[in-house]
Amino acid sequence: MITKKSLIQKRLNLDEVGELEKMPQVFVDRVPTLNGKYERRVVKVGDGSIIKLFDRTPVPKKETDVVCPHFLELKWANGCYFNCAWCYLQGTFRFLERGKRPFIKDWNKVTLHLKALFEHNSRSELLNAGELSDSLIGENLDPPASERLIKFFQSQNTYKILLVTKSDKVENLLRLEPENVVVSFSINAYPVAEKWEKGAPHPMKRIKAAKKLYEHGYPVRIRIDPMVPVSGWKDAYEKLVHEIFDNLRPERITLGTLRGLSTTIRCAKDTSWVKFLDERSNWGLKPRFEVRREMYNFIVDLLEREYGYRDYAMCKETVGMWKALELDYRKIKCNCLL
Repeated sequence: MITKKSLIQKRLNLDEVGELEKMPQVFVDRVPTLNGKYERRVVKVGDGSIIKLFDRTPVPKKETDVVCPHFLELKWANGCYFNCAWCYLQGTFRFLERGKRPFIKDWNKVTLHLKALFEHNSRSELLNAGELSDSLIGENLDPPASERLIKFFQSQNTYKILLVTKSDKVENLLRLEPENVVVSFSINAYPVAEKWEKGAPHPMKRIKAAKKLYEHGYPVRIRIDPMVPVSGWKDAYEKLVHEIFDNLRPERITLGTLRGLSTTIRCAKDTSWVKFLDERSNWGLKPRFEVRREMYNFIVDLLEREYGYRDYAMCKETVGMWKALELDYRKIKCNCLL
């Protein structure tokens, strides 16, 4: 019988890494920015299978183009235990026999590619360790995967790691110092999570986990994403915001509304959420423009009025929406950036 632990440990060498192979090359190139200029950035390390610049969202040109600044991915693992109906990993890993079941890559290779990046010592950046997996899938290992990653990042002072999760299993993180680590929790309104985020901890459990890390000294960010315009959504999301601020003051909040890539919709087992999607963008289908604008306006007004809070941004949202909310997307400070 294959257990969750054995599945993860299958490729993970838990012994201390000894002599490493030849150091991979760090590739640097001129990368376009949201303000129309170019800057030299690390675009990948070695073959790009571990560290690569997320550049699948071109610099926007049209009103319907989505805004997403390029960031470094740390692709140390794939998959997630939770079964959110709209999870894009269903489409991303559709050709793999194991699908989106968690799988950690060869630890020697992860270590080698990080070492190459750290020795290159380019510019301070945040590496997103949760784009292709929940960042806390390896907490049942000995030592926990997060501990190994964090301690490696704490061996230098240029780069930070971003852990993105829906988990509430933060006990291992509480035994570590918070230097060079940012933790981001994805949290949804209660009725939305109950219906479509199967297997994930209740939103209140995630909030309490975030509070523990916040009190321990970690920079904690919150993603309220994807917001879904269910019946009574205003009351549901207002309650969520109040619960968050009753427990902590996030370093940053990133807002997003429901979106569906074609591969995600084709591979999803539960497509009951697709009925909310009406409008096309270059990042899949979205709810109607006016519906999204009403949701953003409601949350933004609540954050500013009740908490004097302005450290928010939107995820994968169109140029037209940024303009409608009178926000400058060129100055975006969202979840995946320092």
